[in-house]
Amino acid sequence: MLDSAMARRFVHVLFTIYVTSAIVYSSHSLLRTATLRTKGWFAHTISTGPRDSVKLRNFKHALIPSNLPEETLYWPATSSNDEHDLHSSEVAMRESLFLSKAFSQSMHPCKIIPFYYKGSATFKDDDITITTLVTFNRFKVFGELTKRYRGPISAAVHMVPSDSHLVLNALHDLYTSTPGMSSFVDVHLVLSPFARQLNTWRNAARLFARTEFVMMLDVDFAVCTDFRSHIRAGLDTDVGRSLRDGHAALVVPAFEYLNQQDGADPDTFPSDKKVLLELVEAGKIDMFHKSWAPGHNSSDYPRFYAAAPGDVYRIKQYQSAYEPYVIFKKEGPPWCDERFVGYGGNKAACLYEMYLSGMSFLVLADHFLVHQSHPYEEAARRLERKSNRKIYQDFKEEVCLRYLRQHRDAGTLNTTLGRNVIEECQKLKGVSSSTVYIIDGKKDVSFK
Repeated sequence: MLDSAMARRFVHVLFTIYVTSAIVYSSHSLLRTATLRTKGWFAHTISTGPRDSVKLRNFKHALIPSNLPEETLYWPATSSNDEHDLHSSEVAMRESLFLSKAFSQSMHPCKIIPFYYKGSATFKDDDITITTLVTFNRFKVFGELTKRYRGPISAAVHMVPSDSHLVLNALHDLYTSTPGMSSFVDVHLVLSPFARQLNTWRNAARLFARTEFVMMLDVDFAVCTDFRSHIRAGLDTDVGRSLRDGHAALVVPAFEYLNQQDGADPDTFPSDKKVLLELVEAGKIDMFHKSWAPGHNSSDYPRFYAAAPGDVYRIKQYQSAYEPYVIFKKEGPPWCDERFVGYGGNKAACLYEMYLSGMSFLVLADHFLVHQSHPYEEAARRLERKSNRKIYQDFKEEVCLRYLRQHRDAGTLNTTLGRNVIEECQKLKGVSSSTVYIIDGKKDVSFK
């Protein structure tokens, strides 16, 4: 009896300790959650649309906590207990799971934090968001881009986790001190040990843009003309309707100073085409990266120089290395392929897939961009371009076959939407006429 009583007393003591510990733990968790909400750490619950408030987090002398409570996404759903009892409900999903699928082609680990900073301005749906990617060594030109554009910008800022303390401090100073940045710019962090996953960063910036149209632009370019107002005013024209339908990408030609020192101060850049043409005639400015002509000469610079005011023309001599800066519809056009890491082929791959999907590239003859000069990492560029050259060749063959089949199944292969894929894929030795014949089954589209 004594042993039984002692055993019951011992069990009672253990149970009391367990209950007390559970209460303390639960209280601590609830208090910690409340504290995190107060500090802005706790993510909002969202269904659709951008987050509602500006996030000006002061991370001076702080690192991003590794145990941040994460966003929960809720998907609308309809469920029923029987066929007469339908009611709406929601299905929850962790944000990290959703983003891991959204960027599943990327090299991991890769943690994306959307809207780390969210600009306070609101924008109309038909506005144009510049989507760009930023690294620590481009913060200066990032600030210049913001000051000159004065419109929505969605920026993917990459940092290596071990450098986050330094980069976050610098980012906070830049965001709070640059005129207009806290109004117009949304910043999305990309934490990854891998440098130059450029297409992953491009996709992140585009995914979280808050307007119907986006411009894929490198951060080191200065916006010199008001293409934004011009395009929005013309959305009811044929060109505007093609943009709205997702069938057109509008090209803004890019230039650079031949003397790198002349391109250091964007305040001295031309702001109208007349001045630009004078600088071209004087031999001071020319097509961007003229030494690599395939990158931009499909824009037909001689025609751009001679074009009448207001002219918009379709490019006629497309080539697979073409990588202009374009404005297009956010939803609908293909996303950038994330297998490309490093310099070479990454942006061209984005444009190539858009072109094969059936999009036309239309050049805006009144508008232009100018590059802000900076030194390049030449050794890395040579090495990474070499490895990406093989990847790009395989990529072209793959997407050719994919879009040939897609257009065939959609019934658009023999229409204007299928013209691009037929013209481009016949240039590839790896895509033989017999393969195309098998996919389409019609001799009139087999390649000669």
